[in-house]
Amino acid sequence: MICQECQERPATFHFTKVINGEKTEVHICEHCAKDNSELFMFDSNTGFSFNSLLTGLLKMEPVIAKAEEHNVFKQSVVLQCERCKMTFQQFSKVGRFGCSNCYETFKNQITPILKRVHGGNTVHAGKIPERIGGDIHLRKKVDELKGVIHNLILQEEFEKVAEVRDEIRLLDKKLKGSKEEGS
Repeated sequence: MICQECQERPATFHFTKVINGEKTEVHICEHCAKDNSELFMFDSNTGFSFNSLLTGLLKMEPVIAKAEEHNVFKQSVVLQCERCKMTFQQFSKVGRFGCSNCYETFKNQITPILKRVHGGNTVHAGKIPERIGGDIHLRKKVDELKGVIHNLILQEEFEKVAEVRDEIRLLDKKLKGSKEEGS
């Protein structure tokens, strides 16, 4: 694909913008992207990185900032990770956490950002798209339900165990049916 700006070099950057359901695609080369850095969010000196993208998303969170400004009873305590001592302000500048404990510490601040970025999803559902790995998703669900049964047995909730067992049987039937279709 050739760059839409200069019509000379191969396009290496592909942008898709959706506004009110209308999809617009732009395909440009690296040179034109640097020349139009203000349009395509590039810094010609440092390049583009995932950290700068995440930092940009954090700076675009005016709702949280305004809510904190208008809170009369705002505490002066700075939210900080107990393990690595990173503050949320440091995270928003750097664009990455200092340790795995930061995810839990800053959960309330990053959840709205994750919802916006991932279309409302905040829980990791796996790497394999459902339309491609149907059997894999079913097997994973069966394994999860077996763990649920184990916990319910420990809690002596035998009626719920029976419900989950029936759900596992249905999923097993689906798995057997899909194997027969694939054969």
